Amino acid sequence: MVRMAGVRLVTLTLALGTTALAQSPAPFRAGDGSAPDANSRDVMGQVIDGIKEAERAQYLYERIERVETRKDSGDKDPQKAWVSRVVPAGTGIAKINLGLDAKPVDSNYYRSELDRVLKTLTWAAENGPQQREAYLKVQKKQKDRDELIEATRNAFIFTYAGSEPRGDRTLLKYRMEPNPAFKASNRATSIYAKVKGLVWVDQATHQMARVQGEVTDDISLGLFLAKIYKGSKFRQDRYEIAPGLWLPTFSQYDFDGRKFFTSISIHEKTFYTDYKRVGPPAEAIPRIQSEIAQLDAMKAKPAADR
Repeated sequence: MVRMAGVRLVTLTLALGTTALAQSPAPFRAGDGSAPDANSRDVMGQVIDGIKEAERAQYLYERIERVETRKDSGDKDPQKAWVSRVVPAGTGIAKINLGLDAKPVDSNYYRSELDRVLKTLTWAAENGPQQREAYLKVQKKQKDRDELIEATRNAFIFTYAGSEPRGDRTLLKYRMEPNPAFKASNRATSIYAKVKGLVWVDQATHQMARVQGEVTDDISLGLFLAKIYKGSKFRQDRYEIAPGLWLPTFSQYDFDGRKFFTSISIHEKTFYTDYKRVGPPAEAIPRIQSEIAQLDAMKAKPAADR
């Protein structure tokens, strides 16, 4: 519980902190020369629009996730790795375990998991009181996230620090530092004062391409029963998955801290690949049904014909 609370709270702060770019007219300043665009606030408005669209797309695009954990961030080989197919299911996200080669390990298990996803989607596509309540919870979660984004309006000062190439694209680089004038309204937003980092924005599309952050002071969690230590770090890379849509392709967490009197260390890398749009439940249902039918047809064929 502490692990998940800490990771979600701190990384959400780091990731959503970049949205202050779009909403902060006062605490934005030039570093080595003026910002490259004459109207930087308009550019940053496009950055926040892209981040919001990416948030909504998490409920429309499936993907393959490979998670690797390490004892130390510098270790070449992971201690443990697992791969999942992640499928949006209306009011939640379904995960199907795969082999390390990103393929099903057992056909019967895979078939049963697809059936489970189909049942979840079918339930989510109905319009009963339970479904409405479940969607209200999803909306509440999005509202809470929007409030965190809004709180970053004055939470950070962004300083233009030049540009860098990434392949055939150019990224604009900004330093992200806490705004000393910012007044936190709750425990979550109080974390903003303990985070600094860098943000890269794609020059051509004005989408966030990368963010990395560092905890600058210890962060207490769970009524001070746990703590994330100063120096813990986060990074996320994003690429254009569909026209105008930039989604994460890589995330890295390097957190050290304690839970009660026990030290905790989280060194985790996640790779996101094979994004495919499945849409809301009404669109996803026939896709999953077709996939199940193909598996059943393949299983019914004689082994020599497979």
